[in-house]
Amino acid sequence: MNTRTLGPFGVSAIALGCMNISHAYGTPPPPAEGGRLLLQALDLGYTHFDSAALYGFGANETLIGEVLMPRRGGFTFASKGGLFRNEQGQRHVDGRPEVIRQNCDESLTRLKTDAIDLYYLHRWDKRVPIEESVGTLADLVREGKVKTIGLCEVSAPTLRRAHAVHPITAVQSEYSLWTRNPEVAVLQACRELGVAFVAFSPLGRGFLTGELRDPGALPPKDIRHNMPRFQPDHFPRNLPLLDGLGAIAAEQGCTRGQLALAWLLAQGDHVIPIPGTTRLDHLRENAGAAALTVSAGVLARLDAIVNPRTVSGPRYNAATQKEIDTEEVALSS
Repeated sequence: MNTRTLGPFGVSAIALGCMNISHAYGTPPPPAEGGRLLLQALDLGYTHFDSAALYGFGANETLIGEVLMPRRGGFTFASKGGLFRNEQGQRHVDGRPEVIRQNCDESLTRLKTDAIDLYYLHRWDKRVPIEESVGTLADLVREGKVKTIGLCEVSAPTLRRAHAVHPITAVQSEYSLWTRNPEVAVLQACRELGVAFVAFSPLGRGFLTGELRDPGALPPKDIRHNMPRFQPDHFPRNLPLLDGLGAIAAEQGCTRGQLALAWLLAQGDHVIPIPGTTRLDHLRENAGAAALTVSAGVLARLDAIVNPRTVSGPRYNAATQKEIDTEEVALSS
């Protein structure tokens, strides 16, 4: 697979987001099956794997520690802290230095490694100055527990404040044809600062593949039930977008998902998509997108079909929106 720059690392142009293997979308596979998928990803040329303490509440890191770490020299690994389940089982953002340190130490134990290649602040705790949280991450770098640091779901001003404390290797945020928030400011800020932009949910949480036609059929614990775009007020309005996307994909001889990933790769050499999957056929399909070349004319047609004016509904509900710091883009409804 082609490579892109992630700080000091050269990584596959398309990475593997590992959350799906442990929770959030559909029903997670048994650990043995998830482990086989991780090894198959390595064999297919994926060299960048992304996890977090939150994913499976530690189970994702534990699986990666058992399955991937014996092949440690063959890939770059990222994880995250500062967002977890508290003792009451509630999702909790906490960016205090002592909590970041505890999260990192626990991740190192689960991962069976001495150092994490890229360690993100999973969410900025707005009760704690970003300089203080990043200062702690910088200390972890100096101590050798972390090689580089990143931020998730932050705005351009927050990135610049953080970067002034310690070089930021990557910003991770949602970015796809149907989620354009990074285009407001942070994508350009990353380009100016030499920071990689790691795009999560690059397939619109499965929507852009065209395979999800009835969100009501999703398992009860699937997180998309709480996302406005997948609810009855908005999903039927979004479905027609797939027709135009499918027509262009057919012309290009690829799938909708591959076309969506190729569009992302064309947005800048510093953009690295991290689609997740639990299926080997999708793993191969996503990897194949790295070889696609999409013309400027096709990119313009895609932009005309799927954009903030044509997408119905915000990406997060009100409660989740409070956790993030990203710039917002106006939607049609």
